[in-house]
Parts: sequence; structure tokens; C-alpha cells
Amino acid sequence: MEEIEGQWVSIIEYASVRNISISTVRRYIKANRVKNKLDQGKYLIYLPSDSVSFIKKNNHQELMANVEALKEQIRILKEENNDLKMLVDLYEKDMREKTK
Repeated sequence: MEEIEGQWVSIIEYASVRNISISTVRRYIKANRVKNKLDQGKYLIYLPSDSVSFIKKNNHQELMANVEALKEQIRILKEENNDLKMLVDLYEKDMREKTK
């Protein structure tokens, strides 16, 4: 029997790709519905290469979304920082005028 190319993934990764719960994956393992192995106390499930490319695509999309969210946070923080600098300048100017 020829084996399809793929890779071994964690229970969490498999659940994410198949859009099922972790407990469902554990039931699949128990019932031998998925090709699995125990490696250093953790179950790994064999995922064919077509599913592996799906993981990489989703991870890339998720990372890009995170990058965009972080860029927006940086923009907001820069604006807040500039506002605070302006307030400090006004406060210091006011203090200098009061000490004269």
C-alpha cells in the first residue's frame, strides 16, 4: 500500500484543520478512525499533504491579520504618545511662566 505524503501534527492542529473539537479528535484516536502514533507521551495524527498546505495557508492568513492589527495598535499608540508629549510641553511651559 502506497502512503500519501503528509506530516504528523498535534491534536490541536488536526482539530483546527478539520474544524472539530479536541475531544472529538481524542475519540477518533480511541476508535482508530485516524492514523495516529504516541510520541514522547503526546499523540500525533497523520495529515495528508493537501491538508498540510491548508494549515500553512491559514497560519499565513492569521499571521498577516495579526500584523495588521499590531500596525493599527502602533498607530494609535503613536498618536497617544504625541498627545501626551504636547500636554507635557504645555504643562512645562505653564510651570516656567509661573516661576518667573
